[in-house]
Amino acid sequence: MIAEMVLTGEMLIGARSVRGTEGLIHAVNPATGEELEPVFGGGTAHDVDAACALAEAAFDAYRAVSLERRAAFLEAIAQGILDLGDVLVERVMSESGLPRGRVEGERGRTVGQLRLFASLAREGRWLNATIDRALPERKPAPRADLRAQKIPVGPVAVFSASNFPLAFSVAGGDTAAAFAAGCPVVAKSHSSHLGTSELVGRVIQKAVADCGLPEGVFSLLVGSGATVGEALVRHPAIQAVGFTGSRRVGRTLVALAAARNVPIPVYAEMSSINPLFVLPGALAERAEKIAQGLIDSVTLGTGQFCTKPGIVIGVAGPDFERFRAAVASAVEAKAATTMLNSGIHRAYCDGAAQWAKDSGIGSVSAGGAAAPGSYAGQAMVFTTTGQHFLATPELLEEVFGPAALLIECSSTDELVAMAKYIDGQLTATLQVAQRDMDLARVLVPLLERKAGRLLVNGFPTGVEVTYAMVHGGPSPATSDSRVTSVGAMSIERFLRPVCYQDFPAALLPESLNDANPLHLWRLVEGKIEHP
Repeated sequence: MIAEMVLTGEMLIGARSVRGTEGLIHAVNPATGEELEPVFGGGTAHDVDAACALAEAAFDAYRAVSLERRAAFLEAIAQGILDLGDVLVERVMSESGLPRGRVEGERGRTVGQLRLFASLAREGRWLNATIDRALPERKPAPRADLRAQKIPVGPVAVFSASNFPLAFSVAGGDTAAAFAAGCPVVAKSHSSHLGTSELVGRVIQKAVADCGLPEGVFSLLVGSGATVGEALVRHPAIQAVGFTGSRRVGRTLVALAAARNVPIPVYAEMSSINPLFVLPGALAERAEKIAQGLIDSVTLGTGQFCTKPGIVIGVAGPDFERFRAAVASAVEAKAATTMLNSGIHRAYCDGAAQWAKDSGIGSVSAGGAAAPGSYAGQAMVFTTTGQHFLATPELLEEVFGPAALLIECSSTDELVAMAKYIDGQLTATLQVAQRDMDLARVLVPLLERKAGRLLVNGFPTGVEVTYAMVHGGPSPATSDSRVTSVGAMSIERFLRPVCYQDFPAALLPESLNDANPLHLWRLVEGKIEHP
């Protein structure tokens, strides 16, 4: 039974389990500081090469399997994760400090996105099968028969994230999208979630075998320093990279990939302060309700969601004062809760301390204090003026944790200037009332240029995994504003178009055969052809 799986502390290179020889690494329980067993061995450049060579050898065979088999593979992974039961849930809790409800919810999201990509793979619309038939009689020159589809780019490196041990990790969205596209995956586990990663990795390894796929379709590497990650990005077999993490590491990976003899894309989701604009009419109508929703969003998951609203922008006046007072009351009711690891906790404390030392920033209030020596994050809200924010570029940097900065603008003109000033974001939110519509119409086109997802009268934490979701945005939110890392459209990152000119039927891909044996939606002579 998978549910009885025993952790070994080994990497998974194709069908093999391999003990790393580059140092010893423990996951740590952030709630207690306890080192967790087993100890893992770090990988070497040799291990990276072995995994990448297997992935390269598996690529052509894997991309040739039927869409149905690809979908069945993704569904097998989803079911395998559920079959782990409490073994997985309890390991995630011990490695992350997250409560059971959050872990079970994230498991559900992970399984859901695997099943979404199974459905997507089976449907095949993402192939973008397109046919322009020959026009031999066309004058002054005949037209060749032209047909196109999208094919997978090749083996993909996936870096697991710190803040989502399941949904953005070994079997997370990047892996699901790559598998659906037909790409083998070499994943690197996050050092905070070593046991979680091994459990999920073994589910994928078993699904590869059970579905009769080449062993190189999946490997899982371990490494606490830069050796494994850098070797993975530099390896010539790797054709794309999925990453969720800090701006510093993301930009390092982008630079490494660009410096290769054959550069490759790095799809890095890095940092975002997710501005929330509270317009005057909304403040007048529901300042207290917005304040409570804001603080609930800021402190959700101890503020460790990439969509946490980090800055809140409004116009000075009695309603803004009422809002600020309501925010103070709401944050004071929040207890300090455990952060994911010591590094994230330290960075959060340093970021909040920088705000506290800035003479142009004042404190609004704080939640319950963290216990000395713990990794708990205390909720904090600060305030500043629009003028100071516009003059202090450092305030555009994310403080990752349960803190927010209220920005009091002197006028609606200054509020609009804020929308023009901010850099690339994952989200931007407008809290509006009917009387704010003219101002909102000014802000929306500005914010479209700055963010991948715009919200009205909501809060940005919580990212649905759907066909329409966009979880991306201009730099520094991500390294490529043209794509999303969540939802069905994320498969586009791991595909590229190929045109087939004057191909005989015997050589054409099935997707472009005149008989349409795959029953795909296709674009034929500029018109959509239904299956």
